[in-house]
Amino acid sequence: MDSTASLRQSSSSAAAEEMMEMEMETKPLLTKFLTYPPPVAAQRRRAKLGSSSLATPRPSRQNSFGRDIGHAAKETYLITSLSFTLLQYLGVGYRWITRLLALACYAMLLMPGFLQVAYCYYFSSHVRRSIVYGDQPRNRLDLYLPTNTDVKKPVVVFVTGGAWIIGYKAWGSLLGLQLAERNIIVACVDYRNFPQGTISDMVEDASQGISYICNNIADYGGDPDRIYLMGQSAGAHISSCALLEQAIKESKKEEIISWSVSQIKAYFGLSGGYNLFNLVDHFDSRGLYRSIFLSIMEGEESFHQFSPEVRVQDPNNIDAVSILPPITLFHGTADYSIPSDASKIFVDVLQRLGAKADLVLYDGKTHTDLFLQDPLRGGKDEMFDQIVAVIHADDKEALEQDAVAPPRRRLVPEILLKLARNISPF
Repeated sequence: MDSTASLRQSSSSAAAEEMMEMEMETKPLLTKFLTYPPPVAAQRRRAKLGSSSLATPRPSRQNSFGRDIGHAAKETYLITSLSFTLLQYLGVGYRWITRLLALACYAMLLMPGFLQVAYCYYFSSHVRRSIVYGDQPRNRLDLYLPTNTDVKKPVVVFVTGGAWIIGYKAWGSLLGLQLAERNIIVACVDYRNFPQGTISDMVEDASQGISYICNNIADYGGDPDRIYLMGQSAGAHISSCALLEQAIKESKKEEIISWSVSQIKAYFGLSGGYNLFNLVDHFDSRGLYRSIFLSIMEGEESFHQFSPEVRVQDPNNIDAVSILPPITLFHGTADYSIPSDASKIFVDVLQRLGAKADLVLYDGKTHTDLFLQDPLRGGKDEMFDQIVAVIHADDKEALEQDAVAPPRRRLVPEILLKLARNISPF
């Protein structure tokens, strides 16, 4: 108990210092770091504050950069070792070789955008990387903080995708940066991937990350009464499992809980799968072989527990369904990685059971269009605008600012986006 209080006090102190520093800068994140140099006046103010403050001096940029390099090296070692372990499961076959080559070409085509986002990710003072939320490997999260800190901000807890194998918190950096420009805090939660962990570990990690945000986000300028949960692809599956599991615990009053479903204002699922029974053969045909999928999901006997669509239909869980927050699922009709029927059927089941659920389909959009190509294209993005509208629904001033917000800048030329779409292995 004492260690928890000490951790929170330390977290509050660090967050307060970060808030003071952030108040000095006001330009949007992507615009500021890709177009403008740091304001001289802000630099002078920081220098003046640093020379006159009696508090313990903050680490220098050089020391901070050294820590970043050390952290990146550790993460690289971890991912590399996991990759070699994973290869022992996958073997080397024609299908996987062609998909890896397609993935490499896909990444190269989108590299102009990735490099710009990576620059902001590593050098923006409004990105807090690798905040520890638990004691397991990969129990880290990134925070994307708006430049404007005058009032408490709404918060999106985002769980990234990656086929339960290559998920990583930095995959949500583009979403985080763009939502932060609309005065929304984003927390991208990392979690153990296979073979480092299996599905129960992933759900446990996601739940623990959500708990950390619910209990600590106020220290970073977030509004604990306006927290939204979102997941993409495998992250949509993991986050929906975590949300339903929490609802079941609360409805049965079986365990002490560290966060409540009532703290989540809404859930957004993007291109997710919610019924493992319907997906196992589909994934096998796409290269995520049945044997590997069963290992990730802890055997076919665990399919019921980790299939939200199936689990909500259990009569024993009807009380849990009644306390779920409003749910909106987004899916592209040209998604071949996870067919859009996965979202459609889940929404139909939820509505039949009395839950508040909506489905938004995007004609002709693929698995990566909604999450990568469209945001990199810049300009108007229908899904992004819909999510922001829901989050700002009760904030008239924020809606007025959204109405006059400048269009998002293009990060990748159109020809490269079209080529990437055609070659994408997803």
